[in-house]
Amino acid sequence: MFSALWGNWVRGHLQGVGLALGRTNLSPNWFTIVGLFLNVVVAAVIASGNLTLGGVLMLGAGAFDMLDGAVARATKQITRFGGFLDSTLDRYSEAAIYFGLLVYFERETTNHTAVLLIYAAAIGSLMVSYARARAEAGGLRAEVGLFARPERVVLLSVFLLLQRPFWAVAILALLTNATALQRIVHVWRITRGPEQR
Repeated sequence: MFSALWGNWVRGHLQGVGLALGRTNLSPNWFTIVGLFLNVVVAAVIASGNLTLGGVLMLGAGAFDMLDGAVARATKQITRFGGFLDSTLDRYSEAAIYFGLLVYFERETTNHTAVLLIYAAAIGSLMVSYARARAEAGGLRAEVGLFARPERVVLLSVFLLLQRPFWAVAILALLTNATALQRIVHVWRITRGPEQR
């Protein structure tokens, strides 16, 4: 998966940034919470109709979302709660973005299809994350699939910059649910055996 390769590359290059930020004595969880706030701001900008600025800010917020992990690794403050908080607030961040899109379409257009697509994309995005989390709770890895969160952020940002939010939600509605299905099939394949249910 592209996001796994990209994530490993970015993490390797953020070590210096993590060390520098670690000297501020701000905890990794502080960066996690600020990341949620930034995504709420992005959602408000999108809802206001300023799609270009929303796209730019979304890329910035997506980059900022990686700093909590960089600081945690650099300062050796990796905790189970920190990982849990990061994952949980990431879901809130993504939900905020979808809400911003929902408000935009309700205010600027009469395209009710877009509202249905936003709902489908939101469900798909949540299920992609849930499928991985549930698999990991069972001691399995399920990072397969095309549209993990980094891909979703990049795609939506690009289409906002292009002033084509409808196409973004249409693609996300399809590919997030396809990714969730990929993960279901992956877990089914690696668990086939005597305990199969």
